[in-house]
Amino acid sequence: MGAREAGKEYAAGFAAGIATVIIGHPFDTIKVKLQAHNTKTHVKEYRNALHCTSRILSTEGVKGLYRGASSSFVGMAFESSLLFGMYSQTKQFLQGEAQSNKPQLRVIIPSAAFGGALISMILCPAELVKCRMQVQGKDSAVSSYIRYNDPLDCALKTIKNEGVAGMFRGGLATLLRESIGNAAFFTTYESSRHYIHSKLRPSKSLAAKFLQDMGIGIISGGISGMAFWVAVLPMDVAKTVIQTAPDSKCCRNPFSTLYLIYKRVGLRGCYAGLGPTLLRAFPANAAAIVTWEFSAKMLLVDRN
Repeated sequence: MGAREAGKEYAAGFAAGIATVIIGHPFDTIKVKLQAHNTKTHVKEYRNALHCTSRILSTEGVKGLYRGASSSFVGMAFESSLLFGMYSQTKQFLQGEAQSNKPQLRVIIPSAAFGGALISMILCPAELVKCRMQVQGKDSAVSSYIRYNDPLDCALKTIKNEGVAGMFRGGLATLLRESIGNAAFFTTYESSRHYIHSKLRPSKSLAAKFLQDMGIGIISGGISGMAFWVAVLPMDVAKTVIQTAPDSKCCRNPFSTLYLIYKRVGLRGCYAGLGPTLLRAFPANAAAIVTWEFSAKMLLVDRN
Protein backbone atom coordinates (compact mmCIF):
# COMPACT_ATOMS: atom_id res chain seq x y z
CA MET A 1 0.00 0.00 0.00
CA GLY A 2 1.48 3.30 -1.15
CA ALA A 3 1.60 6.47 0.92
CA ARG A 4 -1.32 8.00 -0.99
CA GLU A 5 -3.52 4.91 -0.54
CA ALA A 6 -2.58 4.73 3.15
CA GLY A 7 -3.51 8.40 3.57
CA LYS A 8 -6.92 7.70 2.08
CA GLU A 9 -7.48 4.87 4.55
CA TYR A 10 -6.63 7.18 7.47
CA ALA A 11 -8.99 9.85 6.10
CA ALA A 12 -11.82 7.32 5.79
CA GLY A 13 -11.16 6.17 9.34
CA PHE A 14 -11.26 9.78 10.58
CA ALA A 15 -14.72 10.22 9.06
CA ALA A 16 -15.86 6.96 10.66
CA GLY A 17 -14.77 8.20 14.09
CA ILE A 18 -16.82 11.39 13.80
CA ALA A 19 -19.90 9.38 12.80
CA THR A 20 -19.39 7.09 15.80
CA VAL A 21 -19.39 9.98 18.30
CA ILE A 22 -22.44 11.70 16.81
CA ILE A 23 -24.54 8.55 17.02
CA GLY A 24 -23.06 6.84 20.06
CA HIS A 25 -22.00 9.44 22.64
CA PRO A 26 -25.35 9.72 24.52
CA PHE A 27 -25.38 5.94 25.02
CA ASP A 28 -21.76 6.11 26.16
CA THR A 29 -22.57 8.75 28.77
CA ILE A 30 -25.25 6.51 30.27
CA LYS A 31 -22.89 3.52 30.23
CA VAL A 32 -20.14 5.44 32.03
CA LYS A 33 -22.51 6.71 34.73
CA LEU A 34 -23.83 3.21 35.36
CA GLN A 35 -20.29 1.81 35.55
CA ALA A 36 -18.99 4.55 37.86
CA HIS A 37 -21.94 4.69 40.26
CA ASN A 38 -23.49 1.21 40.24
CA THR A 39 -20.30 -0.65 41.15
CA LYS A 40 -19.63 0.97 44.53
CA THR A 41 -22.21 -0.68 46.80
CA HIS A 42 -25.10 -3.14 46.69
CA VAL A 43 -27.46 -0.14 46.52
CA LYS A 44 -27.78 1.04 42.92
CA GLU A 45 -27.61 4.78 42.27
CA TYR A 46 -29.50 4.20 39.03
CA ARG A 47 -32.11 1.43 38.73
CA ASN A 48 -31.43 0.93 35.03
CA ALA A 49 -30.40 2.74 31.86
CA LEU A 50 -33.81 4.37 31.45
CA HIS A 51 -33.70 5.74 35.00
CA CYS A 52 -30.20 7.07 34.40
CA THR A 53 -31.31 8.75 31.17
CA SER A 54 -34.31 10.41 32.83
CA ARG A 55 -32.10 11.70 35.66
CA ILE A 56 -29.67 13.23 33.20
CA LEU A 57 -32.45 14.84 31.14
CA SER A 58 -34.24 16.20 34.21
CA THR A 59 -31.11 17.73 35.76
CA GLU A 60 -29.06 18.75 32.72
CA GLY A 61 -31.19 18.45 29.62
CA VAL A 62 -30.09 16.91 26.33
CA LYS A 63 -26.67 18.56 26.59
CA GLY A 64 -25.99 16.33 29.60
CA LEU A 65 -26.01 13.31 27.30
CA TYR A 66 -23.19 14.92 25.30
CA ARG A 67 -21.08 15.86 28.32
CA GLY A 68 -17.43 15.25 27.43
CA ALA A 69 -18.26 14.97 23.74
CA SER A 70 -15.65 17.52 22.64
CA SER A 71 -12.77 15.41 23.94
CA SER A 72 -14.49 12.34 22.57
CA PHE A 73 -14.69 13.90 19.09
CA VAL A 74 -10.96 14.58 19.09
CA GLY A 75 -9.98 11.25 20.62
CA MET A 76 -12.36 9.11 18.60
CA ALA A 77 -11.63 10.80 15.27
CA PHE A 78 -7.86 10.33 15.54
CA GLU A 79 -8.23 6.93 17.20
CA SER A 80 -10.54 5.71 14.44
CA SER A 81 -8.25 7.12 11.76
CA LEU A 82 -5.26 5.31 13.22
CA LEU A 83 -7.16 2.08 13.87
CA PHE A 84 -8.66 1.67 10.42
CA GLY A 85 -5.50 2.88 8.71
CA MET A 86 -3.16 0.60 10.68
CA TYR A 87 -5.52 -2.35 10.35
CA SER A 88 -5.66 -2.00 6.56
CA GLN A 89 -1.90 -1.53 6.21
CA THR A 90 -0.99 -4.38 8.57
CA LYS A 91 -3.49 -6.73 6.95
CA GLN A 92 -2.09 -6.04 3.51
CA PHE A 93 1.47 -6.48 4.81
CA LEU A 94 0.68 -9.85 6.40
CA GLN A 95 -1.25 -11.05 3.35
CA GLY A 96 1.58 -10.08 1.01
CA GLU A 97 0.99 -11.07 -2.58
CA ALA A 98 -1.23 -14.00 -1.59
CA GLN A 99 -4.61 -12.25 -1.80
CA SER A 100 -7.70 -14.24 -0.82
CA ASN A 101 -11.42 -13.53 -1.11
CA LYS A 102 -12.11 -15.45 2.10
CA PRO A 103 -11.36 -13.88 5.51
CA GLN A 104 -8.08 -15.14 6.95
CA LEU A 105 -8.15 -15.15 10.74
CA ARG A 106 -4.36 -15.53 10.96
CA VAL A 107 -4.15 -12.13 9.26
CA ILE A 108 -7.23 -10.39 10.65
CA ILE A 109 -6.67 -11.10 14.36
CA PRO A 110 -3.05 -9.88 14.69
CA SER A 111 -3.76 -6.88 12.42
CA ALA A 112 -6.73 -5.83 14.54
CA ALA A 113 -5.01 -6.51 17.87
CA PHE A 114 -1.94 -4.52 16.77
CA GLY A 115 -4.08 -1.58 15.68
CA GLY A 116 -6.03 -1.74 18.93
CA ALA A 117 -2.87 -1.76 21.04
CA LEU A 118 -1.53 1.32 19.22
CA ILE A 119 -4.69 3.39 19.55
CA SER A 120 -4.96 2.62 23.27
CA MET A 121 -2.05 5.01 23.89
CA ILE A 122 -4.01 7.86 22.29
CA LEU A 123 -7.40 6.76 23.52
CA CYS A 124 -6.53 6.42 27.21
CA PRO A 125 -6.01 10.16 28.00
CA ALA A 126 -9.00 11.17 25.84
CA GLU A 127 -11.26 8.64 27.54
CA LEU A 128 -10.03 9.62 30.99
CA VAL A 129 -11.10 13.22 30.36
CA LYS A 130 -14.38 12.11 28.77
CA CYS A 131 -15.28 9.76 31.63
CA ARG A 132 -14.46 12.33 34.33
CA MET A 133 -16.62 14.91 32.57
CA GLN A 134 -19.44 12.41 32.20
CA VAL A 135 -19.60 11.23 35.81
CA GLN A 136 -19.64 14.63 37.49
CA GLY A 137 -23.08 15.70 36.26
CA LYS A 138 -25.27 17.59 38.74
CA ASP A 139 -26.38 14.73 40.99
CA SER A 140 -25.57 14.94 44.69
CA ALA A 141 -24.16 11.44 44.50
CA VAL A 142 -21.09 12.69 42.65
CA SER A 143 -20.02 15.27 45.23
CA SER A 144 -16.81 13.33 45.89
CA TYR A 145 -15.60 14.07 42.36
CA ILE A 146 -13.50 17.10 41.46
CA ARG A 147 -15.50 19.65 39.44
CA TYR A 148 -14.29 20.47 35.95
CA ASN A 149 -15.40 23.41 33.82
CA ASP A 150 -14.48 21.81 30.50
CA PRO A 151 -12.22 19.07 29.05
CA LEU A 152 -9.13 21.33 29.08
CA ASP A 153 -9.74 22.20 32.73
CA CYS A 154 -10.09 18.49 33.47
CA ALA A 155 -6.80 17.66 31.75
CA LEU A 156 -4.92 20.49 33.46
CA LYS A 157 -6.25 19.61 36.93
CA THR A 158 -5.43 15.95 36.38
CA ILE A 159 -1.84 16.80 35.42
CA LYS A 160 -1.54 19.22 38.36
CA ASN A 161 -2.84 16.69 40.91
CA GLU A 162 -1.47 13.44 39.48
CA GLY A 163 1.27 14.40 37.07
CA VAL A 164 1.41 13.49 33.38
CA ALA A 165 1.19 9.82 34.37
CA GLY A 166 -2.27 10.56 35.76
CA MET A 167 -3.55 11.09 32.23
CA PHE A 168 -2.69 7.46 31.51
CA ARG A 169 -4.48 6.01 34.50
CA GLY A 170 -6.30 2.90 33.26
CA GLY A 171 -3.77 2.39 30.44
CA LEU A 172 -3.46 -1.38 30.85
CA ALA A 173 -7.24 -1.85 30.92
CA THR A 174 -7.55 0.31 27.79
CA LEU A 175 -4.85 -1.67 25.99
CA LEU A 176 -6.47 -5.01 26.81
CA ARG A 177 -9.92 -3.74 25.87
CA GLU A 178 -8.81 -2.33 22.53
CA SER A 179 -6.56 -5.21 21.41
CA ILE A 180 -8.99 -8.01 22.35
CA GLY A 181 -12.10 -6.04 21.41
CA ASN A 182 -10.86 -5.03 17.96
CA ALA A 183 -9.77 -8.58 17.22
CA ALA A 184 -13.37 -9.61 17.90
CA PHE A 185 -14.72 -6.62 15.96
CA PHE A 186 -12.78 -7.10 12.72
CA THR A 187 -13.11 -10.89 12.80
CA THR A 188 -16.89 -10.52 13.01
CA TYR A 189 -16.94 -7.73 10.44
CA GLU A 190 -14.85 -9.51 7.81
CA SER A 191 -16.62 -12.84 8.33
CA SER A 192 -20.17 -11.45 8.29
CA ARG A 193 -19.46 -9.17 5.33
CA HIS A 194 -18.04 -12.06 3.32
CA TYR A 195 -20.95 -14.34 4.27
CA ILE A 196 -23.65 -11.83 3.33
CA HIS A 197 -21.96 -10.98 0.03
CA SER A 198 -21.73 -14.70 -0.81
CA LYS A 199 -25.48 -15.11 -0.32
CA LEU A 200 -26.59 -12.10 -2.37
CA ARG A 201 -26.66 -11.59 -6.09
CA PRO A 202 -24.63 -8.59 -7.27
CA SER A 203 -26.88 -5.62 -8.04
CA LYS A 204 -26.86 -4.36 -11.60
CA SER A 205 -27.80 -0.71 -11.14
CA LEU A 206 -25.62 1.76 -9.25
CA ALA A 207 -28.50 2.82 -6.98
CA ALA A 208 -29.33 -0.78 -6.06
CA LYS A 209 -25.65 -1.58 -5.47
CA PHE A 210 -25.31 1.47 -3.22
CA LEU A 211 -28.32 0.44 -1.13
CA GLN A 212 -27.11 -3.17 -0.98
CA ASP A 213 -23.65 -2.13 0.17
CA MET A 214 -25.16 0.21 2.75
CA GLY A 215 -27.38 -2.57 4.08
CA ILE A 216 -24.45 -4.96 4.36
CA GLY A 217 -22.41 -2.26 6.09
CA ILE A 218 -25.18 -1.60 8.61
CA ILE A 219 -25.61 -5.27 9.48
CA SER A 220 -21.93 -6.22 9.55
CA GLY A 221 -20.92 -3.04 11.39
CA GLY A 222 -23.72 -3.32 13.92
CA ILE A 223 -23.12 -6.94 14.94
CA SER A 224 -19.36 -6.37 14.96
CA GLY A 225 -19.77 -3.53 17.42
CA MET A 226 -21.87 -5.76 19.66
CA ALA A 227 -19.24 -8.51 19.42
CA PHE A 228 -16.59 -6.02 20.55
CA TRP A 229 -18.45 -5.11 23.74
CA VAL A 230 -19.63 -8.60 24.62
CA ALA A 231 -15.98 -9.67 24.51
CA VAL A 232 -14.52 -6.87 26.64
CA LEU A 233 -17.21 -5.09 28.67
CA PRO A 234 -15.77 -6.22 32.06
CA MET A 235 -12.42 -4.71 31.09
CA ASP A 236 -14.22 -1.49 30.15
CA VAL A 237 -15.94 -1.44 33.55
CA ALA A 238 -12.54 -1.78 35.24
CA LYS A 239 -11.16 1.05 33.09
CA THR A 240 -14.02 3.38 33.99
CA VAL A 241 -13.73 2.65 37.72
CA ILE A 242 -9.95 3.15 37.66
CA GLN A 243 -10.13 6.40 35.68
CA THR A 244 -12.94 8.00 37.67
CA ALA A 245 -11.90 6.95 41.19
CA PRO A 246 -11.54 10.13 43.36
CA ASP A 247 -8.52 8.60 45.11
CA SER A 248 -5.45 8.98 42.91
CA LYS A 249 -3.81 6.09 44.77
CA CYS A 250 -6.55 3.62 43.91
CA CYS A 251 -5.70 0.18 42.51
CA ARG A 252 -4.84 0.35 38.80
CA ASN A 253 -4.72 -3.37 38.11
CA PRO A 254 -7.85 -4.12 36.03
CA PHE A 255 -8.05 -7.74 37.21
CA SER A 256 -7.83 -6.72 40.88
CA THR A 257 -10.42 -4.01 40.25
CA LEU A 258 -12.81 -6.51 38.68
CA TYR A 259 -12.29 -8.88 41.62
CA LEU A 260 -13.18 -6.11 44.07
CA ILE A 261 -16.27 -5.19 42.04
CA TYR A 262 -17.30 -8.85 41.98
CA LYS A 263 -16.91 -9.09 45.76
CA ARG A 264 -18.96 -5.91 46.33
CA VAL A 265 -21.86 -6.32 43.90
CA GLY A 266 -21.45 -9.68 42.20
CA LEU A 267 -21.17 -10.57 38.51
CA ARG A 268 -23.72 -7.94 37.48
CA GLY A 269 -21.23 -5.27 38.52
CA CYS A 270 -18.68 -6.56 36.00
CA TYR A 271 -21.29 -6.04 33.27
CA ALA A 272 -22.61 -2.67 34.46
CA GLY A 273 -23.86 -0.63 31.52
CA LEU A 274 -24.41 -3.68 29.28
CA GLY A 275 -27.84 -2.49 28.10
CA PRO A 276 -26.92 0.99 26.85
CA THR A 277 -23.60 -0.34 25.58
CA LEU A 278 -25.26 -2.86 23.27
CA LEU A 279 -27.95 -0.34 22.30
CA ARG A 280 -25.17 2.05 21.35
CA ALA A 281 -22.95 -0.55 19.72
CA PHE A 282 -25.23 -1.42 16.81
CA PRO A 283 -26.11 2.05 15.46
CA ALA A 284 -22.76 3.66 16.31
CA ASN A 285 -20.66 0.95 14.66
CA ALA A 286 -23.07 0.57 11.77
CA ALA A 287 -22.59 4.31 11.14
CA ALA A 288 -18.82 3.91 11.48
CA ILE A 289 -18.58 1.05 8.98
CA VAL A 290 -20.96 2.64 6.45
CA THR A 291 -19.04 5.93 6.69
CA TRP A 292 -15.68 4.12 6.43
CA GLU A 293 -16.72 2.13 3.38
CA PHE A 294 -18.47 5.05 1.68
CA SER A 295 -15.55 7.42 2.33
CA ALA A 296 -13.11 4.84 0.97
CA LYS A 297 -15.17 4.51 -2.21
CA MET A 298 -15.33 8.26 -2.63
CA LEU A 299 -11.53 8.32 -2.26
CA LEU A 300 -11.20 5.45 -4.75
CA VAL A 301 -9.78 2.93 -2.28
CA ASP A 302 -10.19 -0.67 -3.42
CA ARG A 303 -11.13 -2.88 -0.47
CA ASN A 304 -11.63 -6.13 -2.37
